Amino acid sequence: MFFTQLFVILPPVRTNKISEIALAMEQKTINEVLLRNVAKLSKLDDKEEAMMPSGEAPLPSVDEVRRIVSLAKSIIFTDYFYKRQPDEQRRQHHIGVSMEELYELLCRQLARGLQFCEECSEKEVVQSAERIALQFIDQLPEVKRLLYTDVEAMFHNDPAATNYGEVIYCYPIVNTMTHYRLAHVLHQMQVPVIPRIITEQAHSKTGIDIHPGATIGEYFAIDHGTGVVIGETTIIGSHVTLYQGVTLGAKSFKYDAEGNMLNVPRHPIIEDRVTIYSNASILGRITIGHDSVIGGNIWLTHDVPPHSRILQSKAIDVSFQDGLGI
Repeated sequence: MFFTQLFVILPPVRTNKISEIALAMEQKTINEVLLRNVAKLSKLDDKEEAMMPSGEAPLPSVDEVRRIVSLAKSIIFTDYFYKRQPDEQRRQHHIGVSMEELYELLCRQLARGLQFCEECSEKEVVQSAERIALQFIDQLPEVKRLLYTDVEAMFHNDPAATNYGEVIYCYPIVNTMTHYRLAHVLHQMQVPVIPRIITEQAHSKTGIDIHPGATIGEYFAIDHGTGVVIGETTIIGSHVTLYQGVTLGAKSFKYDAEGNMLNVPRHPIIEDRVTIYSNASILGRITIGHDSVIGGNIWLTHDVPPHSRILQSKAIDVSFQDGLGI
């Protein structure tokens, strides 16, 4: 009875005041932690400043670079990734609108990327960006031609593909090669950073990692694709097919007298009409001769002559009973 009466007599206002004080103290602690770390993170240390380009202009926008690729894709595969137009005149109008936006975004993002070129002044950056943007757009017809050869190669290499539209809409190679072929054009023009952003966007989406510096011929096919890696100095001929998990990588690296890593040719050369099956690793500056077949799970670090067939040894069947041999 006493405890019941005591509970009833306690003023609820006092409880609320205690809660308000506790909340105020908690909020004060939160504010102190937030403000303290905002102050610390707002300061650039020497290492961070050394990694930043000179000047105060904005850095590249990943979202705008993604939009650049999307616009280029809608221009190249117009009827697939834009409203299908019944005649050429309407198609020209819609491609023209996309082209204007593409040029504007290219100029802005290329200028931001060119900030990482230490030899370029601010004025040169803007002028170079405009020039490169026009050169890039001049290359779009050739990029389109190459991409349609890739679509054709993939269609003829996979019996599961029922039509070209299925390949364009669904196969990861189309997305990957669109990013790569666009990035490769910019890489050849010595644009910093932007080509890597473009190829890494495809890498994160498809699991296919192609450096924009690699050279890849026409009619290129990657079936499935997950885990494929193609290094910067790789050279691939025409009518080449890779399967999932293939690595065209470096075996070792060279250094100068000061211990700095040298960017020299270190990846394989794959000649025309070569097929490389899943999880094969082709390493070093070696040449795989034309019309060769490299089997799955092969580790290869030496040249292979044309018309070769490199396969694993046959599996050994060891019979055993009652658990013996396990």
